[in-house]
Amino acid sequence: MYLKEWRDVVYPWHLLDANEELLKKQKPSCDGIVDKKASCLGMVIIGKDTKVLPGSYIEGPVYIGHDCKIGPNCYIRPYTCIGDYCHIGNACEVKNSIIMDHSNVPHQNYVGDSVIGQHCNLGAGTKIANLRLDKRNVSLILNGMRLDTGRQKIGAIIGDNVQIGINATINIGTVIGNDVFIGPGAFVRNEVRPSARFV
Repeated sequence: MYLKEWRDVVYPWHLLDANEELLKKQKPSCDGIVDKKASCLGMVIIGKDTKVLPGSYIEGPVYIGHDCKIGPNCYIRPYTCIGDYCHIGNACEVKNSIIMDHSNVPHQNYVGDSVIGQHCNLGAGTKIANLRLDKRNVSLILNGMRLDTGRQKIGAIIGDNVQIGINATINIGTVIGNDVFIGPGAFVRNEVRPSARFV
């Protein structure tokens, strides 16, 4: 996917805007295997050797890379981009998010309006919140500074090699650096610095 126009991406959440623009310009294609009991609606791109298992419901525009396993019984909502060698598993919902190569959202997870780096794993039951209860714009802390994202919905910005234990809760506007370990049942918010252990 390529844009002919230039677009500034200053902060991580600007990736979501760029992703949306890119997906709007694509045409559907399928080089993978989609089970007859799965559904793909609208503009959906499925890469080579990706398997979409029964009960999966994909609502485009969505891009899925090669060698992925999607499902069974998951819901992928519009403006989602999934890299190569990823797994989106049973009872998971992903909406308006970017999930980079070799990352897994495998069991009973919710990911909304988020950017997840490479080689990450969400433990079973991990949820990422993406909307304030008062529905005001989400602000987040990045490098120690609180910034207004200008967005009503934003989940988490997660770096590479982040491992998250089962039933963790990631609050709206959370920034997690590279190589972080988050233990089971943790409640995570604000900014987690790289290589931290959060238990």
